[in-house]
Amino acid sequence: MSDVAAADLRAQLEAEKADLVRQLDEIGDLNYDSNFADSSQVTAERGEAEALATKLKAALDEVQHALDKEAETYGLCESCTKPIAPARLEAFPAARLCIDCASKR
Repeated sequence: MSDVAAADLRAQLEAEKADLVRQLDEIGDLNYDSNFADSSQVTAERGEAEALATKLKAALDEVQHALDKEAETYGLCESCTKPIAPARLEAFPAARLCIDCASKR
């Protein structure tokens, strides 16, 4: 992988990280009116927000994992250690596995 391509992918990961952090902050800022007449609706909305936050945190962990990799290991499959296809990394810069290993899971 060229240095330019790696830098572009890193920039994508940094932008994705910033977006995920922003979304998590927005969810954390949600305030629910405890005096709201329909407490079941509030409970449902709170449950939805918590489920979304869990998904966002998992995505943030994946992005951070990719950012934490050394230049020599980024873009290598964590299972077979072969290079991950550039097209896969362009589509999913936080990919841990090549398409072959990912399809086996």
